[in-house]
Amino acid sequence: MSWNIAWSRQSEGRIAAMAPLEGGLLVSAGLQLTMLEEDGEERWSVEVPFKVHAAQGSQGMLGLLAAHGFYLMDTTTGSMVSEGRSTPGGFSDLAHRPGGGWVLAGRQGQLHLFSQEGRGIRRVETGPIRRLVGWLDREHLLWQDPSGMLWCGRLTGEDRKRKLEERSWSWCSRLVEGRLLLQSSDGGIWEGVPHPFGWDQLERLEHESIEPMEAVRSGDGWWVLSIEGNLHALSLPREGSSQESEPLGLHMELGDLLVLCTPDAMATATRNGLVRKWSAPHLSEAERQGRYKAAAEAALARNWDERRQLFIRAQEAEDLGKLSLAIELYESLGRTEDARRLLGRQKEGGE
Repeated sequence: MSWNIAWSRQSEGRIAAMAPLEGGLLVSAGLQLTMLEEDGEERWSVEVPFKVHAAQGSQGMLGLLAAHGFYLMDTTTGSMVSEGRSTPGGFSDLAHRPGGGWVLAGRQGQLHLFSQEGRGIRRVETGPIRRLVGWLDREHLLWQDPSGMLWCGRLTGEDRKRKLEERSWSWCSRLVEGRLLLQSSDGGIWEGVPHPFGWDQLERLEHESIEPMEAVRSGDGWWVLSIEGNLHALSLPREGSSQESEPLGLHMELGDLLVLCTPDAMATATRNGLVRKWSAPHLSEAERQGRYKAAAEAALARNWDERRQLFIRAQEAEDLGKLSLAIELYESLGRTEDARRLLGRQKEGGE
């Protein structure tokens, strides 16, 4: 296991937020937003009127929380694509919705649902939210309340919520590939695979005593940034192995911000502005896959408007009964289920 610092960068302002973006990194420092490429070079840097305290990118869009508002930005150019939406008290957290759209946690105990383009859809009463944990699927969202309880909300026409269990957790990570990292009240670190009514799997990890700030799951497993500013590798207990590996960044004060850029690269940052990009040469296969995924995301970002127009054309062709054209357009977008559905209609004499 060998992780090295690929590059570092000192930002001028105090860092409020950091987010992975198309294989690179978004840094919010002071009133400056900077998009850094994989090699640390700037793609763009723009000044904003309010400090951005949370961000997430998806499908060529960058969702931002600043002051009491929610804004969308184009990832290619750094230009704003919506005038912003606000709510009394503001928003504390955001998450992109599978298949398109956004969900925001309001500071007054509500979830706010938005379309991919930033159009408000509806609000859902939830009670106070500490953090959004992640989506199990497009309908089921996990969050943690201020007491440490985990909740699952079903966001359909008839919105519902339920506690995952009666246990309180002092900390939990974001949901990554269906898995969660959690800290129990006795300080133990657990890994769980949740479902809407409980756990498919919940195991305690073998580790030294740490206080987690953030966690990511790379190509070689979980990495936790501790309150001391060190990076710890965590894994499930193995027979005959009780030795702990030395943490990364020992005595370096890595800060309290950690994000995963690609399966072979992660970034840490101190609030005072020092950003470090870490890479793992031993994860060669994960590196290739990460690069392919980042390149695909960047291409999708550049072509998102074009793809959206193709999708609208496909829907219009289907509505007009031009099934062959609709199938061709859906296939060009990679929407095989829609194409298969229309092929079935053709066989039944739909065209």
